[in-house]
Amino acid sequence: MSPVIRYDIAITMGDPAGIGPEIICRALAAMTPDERATTLLVGDLALYRRAAGMLGAELTFAPLDDQTAAPGSVAVAVVETPRGDEIPDGRISAAAGDMAFRCVNAAVELVQSGRAGVIVTAPLNKAALHAAGHHYDGHTGMLAALTGAPSSFMLLASETLSTLHVSTHVSLREAIERVTPERITATVQAGHDHLVKLGNAAPRIAVAGLNPHCGEGGIFGDEDDRVIAPTVQALREQGLNVQGPISADTVFYRASRGEFDLVVAQYHDQGHIPIKLIAFDTTVNVSLGLPIQRTSVDHGTAFDIAWQGRADATNLGSAIAYARRLAAGSRA
Repeated sequence: MSPVIRYDIAITMGDPAGIGPEIICRALAAMTPDERATTLLVGDLALYRRAAGMLGAELTFAPLDDQTAAPGSVAVAVVETPRGDEIPDGRISAAAGDMAFRCVNAAVELVQSGRAGVIVTAPLNKAALHAAGHHYDGHTGMLAALTGAPSSFMLLASETLSTLHVSTHVSLREAIERVTPERITATVQAGHDHLVKLGNAAPRIAVAGLNPHCGEGGIFGDEDDRVIAPTVQALREQGLNVQGPISADTVFYRASRGEFDLVVAQYHDQGHIPIKLIAFDTTVNVSLGLPIQRTSVDHGTAFDIAWQGRADATNLGSAIAYARRLAAGSRA
């Protein structure tokens, strides 16, 4: 019996009506043979072959553990499109949303069984996901539910700036309510632990303020003085190298200049806007606080250019490179 192969990364197809299959094939074409040998895809064989053909990429695919596979074939954990389900290119459909969900579910099972190390996700469409009856806020919430994790955190990582979020896909009103000592502490600790695993023994973490100018002593809100400042002080007393609250209109600039390794943002747009301005094409979405490791592109399904051979795989390449760092760290 042949030994069971463990793959460094498992890449999910994302929404098949979007650019996922195309950017995956572009990324595969740019890999070395050794890198492809440690890469497992999750999704529909026919769609991967169609995307490779559209690009003129010399790639071959074979089902996972196929003993008759041609040398150099990319292994695919097959998740087939149900017969009769219509998945029109570049359009929202329940069938595509369900396909995206089933790919992620299969990838989680592969990691939990030890067949793969880190999940890399191509983009899905939340409207399609909801149309299929999978009511998650996106990959992060879905992965938390599939792994039984009580919560999870979204890290946006780039070489210039990295941000971790106390809350993400909720209304601004709800985001303010989530600024609690417990959530801030858990977010900072998750970021600290992640950076330590990557080899940073003493990460420098800044916590952004919630209100303009951190509330100006309570004139513009008291959450910074009442909640954030004492929480940061308690974390410092535990030995973490953390500062804050620091006004959001300066903290990201200071971090981009090298003063901090990570900024903890209090809500979605506070962290997303600066990092997308600085590193739109290379920012990697990383899920923290889960029993599995996952990276992702930080863009959507781009239905307007899907299946036209026009999609750029730069961001996926960054997500794959980050995932390989995580896989290497786990082996070490």
